[in-house]
Amino acid sequence: MALIPEDDSEFLDAKGFQHEILESGGEVHVILRRFPFHRYAPQEADLLIRLLPGYPQTAVDMFYTIPDVKLPSGAFPKNCDQHPVIGGKLWQQWSRHLTWRSGIDDLRSFLAATASEIGKGI
Repeated sequence: MALIPEDDSEFLDAKGFQHEILESGGEVHVILRRFPFHRYAPQEADLLIRLLPGYPQTAVDMFYTIPDVKLPSGAFPKNCDQHPVIGGKLWQQWSRHLTWRSGIDDLRSFLAATASEIGKGI
């Protein structure tokens, strides 16, 4: 059985994302390798999306990065200074609470909102 819906898998492949999909403690973790953060430093980081049980009806809420991604000044972006341990690694948490439309939204729309947030289009 696939860990993510086929539409999500096809989207990730079509966009050429280097990605890994893992199951951990009842969650599915989608890790996008070398995701671009053009206005930040560094300009690439691994990006983790946690899919909770019930996804895609259950909202995707935040995203996480390794290594830390900061503003050019060296400061953390607003609401990005927490570091939870996920999958045995310390991730930078980007506290972004996007409006989720159950039955409509998916990885495509979440990543589009994420990219818009960080100043990059998908």
